[in-house]
Amino acid sequence: MTTTTEVTGGCLCGAVRYSFASGPLARRACWCRDCQYLAAGNATVNLVFRADACTVTGELGEHVGRAESGNTMRRRFCRACGTPMFSQSSGRPEMMVVRAGTLDTPELGRPEGFIWTGSAPSWGLIDESLANCAGQPPAPPQR
Repeated sequence: MTTTTEVTGGCLCGAVRYSFASGPLARRACWCRDCQYLAAGNATVNLVFRADACTVTGELGEHVGRAESGNTMRRRFCRACGTPMFSQSSGRPEMMVVRAGTLDTPELGRPEGFIWTGSAPSWGLIDESLANCAGQPPAPPQR
């Protein structure tokens, strides 16, 4: 029997809300330089979902740029309060990355591993007991 687990969240001010009809494909902390900018020098904690499972209400702003991987990244944020919310890579457009801080249930964001650890500063905290990847990891399996 297959069960559907809806995952919900939103921005700081509540102007943007989202839901995913299915659970995450992966949960990772990312130490790439772009994420360090987004997380005030730290790693970002992100969940990867199937993009087609997402419903969003509210107005999003967007910044498009090139990621360390070489892919084009679309980063979306709440236009009202600036909360970073989503990312999508040209290399994996079927997947959507969600910032764990936006989850209604933050416990769901517990990372299963760390990526881009080769870009972490010497003081960066990386749990060596979890899966780690120095650069771009393989895509998570589609469910």
